[in-house]
Amino acid sequence: MENVAEKPVGKRLSKKQIWIFALGQLGWSILGGIVNTWLVTFYLPTQGDIEVGAISYIKPGLVIAGFLTILGLITAISRLFDAVTDPLIASLSDRSKNRRGRRIPFMQYSAIPFAVTTVLLFCAPIEEISGWNVAWISVFVILFYLFMTMYCTPYNALISEFGKTQEDRMAISTAISLTFFAGTLLAYTPFLFAGFLRGAVGFAWSYRIVFIVLAVIALVMMLLPTFLLKEKEFVDAEPSKSNMFKSLASTFKNKDFRVFVGSDIMYWIGLTLFQTGLPFFVKVSMQLPELMVMVLMGVMTVLSAAVYPFVTKLVKKFGKKKLVIIGFFGLAIAYVVAGLTNLPGIAAIPAIGYVLGFAICLIAAFPMALLGIIPQSIVADVAEAEAVVTGENREGMFFAARTFSMKLGQSIAMLAFTSLAIIGTVNADKTSNDITANPLGLGIVAIVAIVFCVLGAVILFFYREKKIMKLIAKDSDADFMAALEKESKFDKLANDEEVTADEVKEMEEREETAEETVDEVEEEPQEETIVETNEEDKGE
Repeated sequence: MENVAEKPVGKRLSKKQIWIFALGQLGWSILGGIVNTWLVTFYLPTQGDIEVGAISYIKPGLVIAGFLTILGLITAISRLFDAVTDPLIASLSDRSKNRRGRRIPFMQYSAIPFAVTTVLLFCAPIEEISGWNVAWISVFVILFYLFMTMYCTPYNALISEFGKTQEDRMAISTAISLTFFAGTLLAYTPFLFAGFLRGAVGFAWSYRIVFIVLAVIALVMMLLPTFLLKEKEFVDAEPSKSNMFKSLASTFKNKDFRVFVGSDIMYWIGLTLFQTGLPFFVKVSMQLPELMVMVLMGVMTVLSAAVYPFVTKLVKKFGKKKLVIIGFFGLAIAYVVAGLTNLPGIAAIPAIGYVLGFAICLIAAFPMALLGIIPQSIVADVAEAEAVVTGENREGMFFAARTFSMKLGQSIAMLAFTSLAIIGTVNADKTSNDITANPLGLGIVAIVAIVFCVLGAVILFFYREKKIMKLIAKDSDADFMAALEKESKFDKLANDEEVTADEVKEMEEREETAEETVDEVEEEPQEETIVETNEEDKGE
């Protein structure tokens, strides 16, 4: 297929504006990191934590079917809620006619409740085991993910809309990946600061105070792009005419996007198993001090950041798909090393533990850079290609699907880890939170993570990068296209360029659906979106 858009349309972000935009990612990743890192630790304290002042707010242990905690059940239920809210918010954003743009108003109005609910989630009202605490946590977990969706889905859609060229898209993806890692690292700081406050304010408030400080920082970071960037100066896209159901159905009719989402779920499971398992590999398998968790995460972040400037150059040379597949296999190798830490005798020699710990960081740094930057750009490419085919700008729906795949993958990984890590523990009391991770169980976790990483690579193998890029390529993307010109055995096996008769029919159906939607909209008045009810911001 010929490329349709030869020149970038509209004003492009400057380097300074790209970093202003990336501050939003820093903000929401701090809040996401707080919940992902601390929710289980705070509400399911071990006996050792209780001895230094921790409070049991909910019934402890694997009390549901012998493998699930109450907290795990709450998280699983919240995924069902996300299955409705994620496409709903995406549709409202895609259809918005707000005069300030389709994305920025959502981000601005959701930032404050997003930060507030993050803190309130850790403020259960009854200082003992109580059903009221379960209700409190359930409500605020759901609200947390709702406001995360309201901020992140429009924010991520702007990656496609601000990224006028492949150069811009990779620059934006690189910047937000750096700020994501920085935000995640900041979410680990309670490891350092809560201990200093504990003697003065108690166990619970030593964490809450640090969470409040981090939430304020996150709020400022999230709001800065909404005030400093004027969306309409850079984006002049027609609002989508499709309702939520048609938009969602059309999005998943896209074969290449279905392939990407399948691979992406594998990525988030593998990544979350790594982030969740690292403290246990360090403390249980390697028998190293808890502080080494922060040290190793910091080292890996710095090493990964050092690789970031080279990722765009590598994409120009090899394309995106091949590098993401390399990233999957690289992360799998890091898990192989992590699995070796569970071999008999490793814990008895601290020096070997330190060597293996730093080896994991060294090996994982490059794959984490590839997997942190490139997938966001792939979603933006697929969303733009879909707009070329159908004439509908539904970037929000594409990124909502990616946000849901992230949350689904994280939830599956958390459930898998808590069930697998205890395998081999003798006389485990499943009514206690002191279900100690066992080296055998952690070894199984490593094997399972390797399987998910390999599956992610195999699934992405069927993503047709050449087809997508030829639809959206512009004059300024010549360097990126050059990497795809040489057909290899890899491309032939993946059937990258060939478009079958069924696919031609599918694209025609999507075009017809878009035309039918336009006709329906001309007959029926458009619904106003939530953010348009504010008179100050309502379109003229």
